[in-house]
Amino acid sequence: MKKRSRDKGPSTRQLRMGELVRRRLAEILMRGEVHDPELNAMSITVGGVKMSPDLRIATAYVQPLGGEGVESAIEALARNRPAIRRLVAKDLRVKYPPDFRFRPDPVFDHLDHARTLFADEKLRRDVGTDTPEEGAEGGHGGAEGRECGEG
Repeated sequence: MKKRSRDKGPSTRQLRMGELVRRRLAEILMRGEVHDPELNAMSITVGGVKMSPDLRIATAYVQPLGGEGVESAIEALARNRPAIRRLVAKDLRVKYPPDFRFRPDPVFDHLDHARTLFADEKLRRDVGTDTPEEGAEGGHGGAEGRECGEG
């Protein structure tokens, strides 16, 4: 069997398993299946799950609704890691259920950064869109002043 080089992205198995784990983890958190009042009181978004090549470690990227209390959410998830692992393994039917690592989801930080970049006056001036209405004007396709049959 040919070995994969390290510069390639995740395999199809990793992506498929990561999505299955993400869906099940989000379902567990939404339904409050873990018996921890602190965890059940939070609304947590599971942005993605990255699986290790051997599918034994799942790194879940999570963010509490509103973006506040990320550390306490990660602590609550880590504290309930065995219960979460058992609940996920029950539905996946895999030989080795993944062990979980919980990390803050960086996507929301990237979106905030992009939003501030696009709000910058220099960028709007360079792109040429001072106001959002500018692009909506005109646009008759060059048919002004012509009647049917003229050409």
